[in-house]
Amino acid sequence: MRRARFWLAAAGLGGVLLCTSFSPSQTQTRVAATYKMEPVAETRLIMEGITKPNFDGLTKLLKQQPTEADSWTFARGQALVVAETGNLLMLRPPKTKAAQDVWLARAAEVREAGVKVARAAGTKNYAEARVALTEMVNACNRCHSGFAVKTRLTVADEGDK
Repeated sequence: MRRARFWLAAAGLGGVLLCTSFSPSQTQTRVAATYKMEPVAETRLIMEGITKPNFDGLTKLLKQQPTEADSWTFARGQALVVAETGNLLMLRPPKTKAAQDVWLARAAEVREAGVKVARAAGTKNYAEARVALTEMVNACNRCHSGFAVKTRLTVADEGDK
């Protein structure tokens, strides 16, 4: 069992020294075991039901520079949902060690790219959002290529309507 110790020293008239130690309680340990992260949905369902609709909405919102604050807020939210997909993917890696390493790296790339889009949308920086969106598409497509998924994503051009 891990035991943590904290030492706090405060200087003043005469000085004070306080020492505290604690251990995780049985309740904390039981709660952590009860709420273990484990996948419940197939990867395809996550992609088709969560990721793709949010990705499509995001690309539509960022086809042209949004003019309303609500559009930027919505774009940020959709980017974060795509980023969270990276976390969901990490819960369901392939069985072989070699494939797991690639899977986890690609999932992290998707997550990081989604966060970049979200940050750009949060600051209403259209140029940055478009660059980050392209990075997201590339991250998704690298994963799809590596795992023989036929789906290929694209970024809509600004001129497309």
